[in-house]
Amino acid sequence: MKMIVAIIKPFKLEEVKESLSEIGIEGMTVIEVKGFGRQKGHTEIYRGSEYTVDFLPKVQLNVAVRDDLVAKACSTIAEAAKTGKIGDGKIFVLPVEDAIRIRTGESGDNVL
Repeated sequence: MKMIVAIIKPFKLEEVKESLSEIGIEGMTVIEVKGFGRQKGHTEIYRGSEYTVDFLPKVQLNVAVRDDLVAKACSTIAEAAKTGKIGDGKIFVLPVEDAIRIRTGESGDNVL
């Protein structure tokens, strides 16, 4: 199993969710986050003073998938989240040692 962590633009969330659903991935965790990379934030003027907004709003998706679905899930997320502009986000793939369904005590791939 793998955990896919994707940081995307907030307005792309619904499109990514629908695309993942089409390939059979239903479960995910969504967290509102702030951050910056190469985008480096931007400047704004408020009451005549200019200030820098370093951290931009993003959405973090956590999706646990079987090993055989990792490549398809990553390409689906990348395709659905892409705008072609700086700040589209990143996808990280992490190993998952085990998963346990709390209600039944089941563990392993069948939990997903």
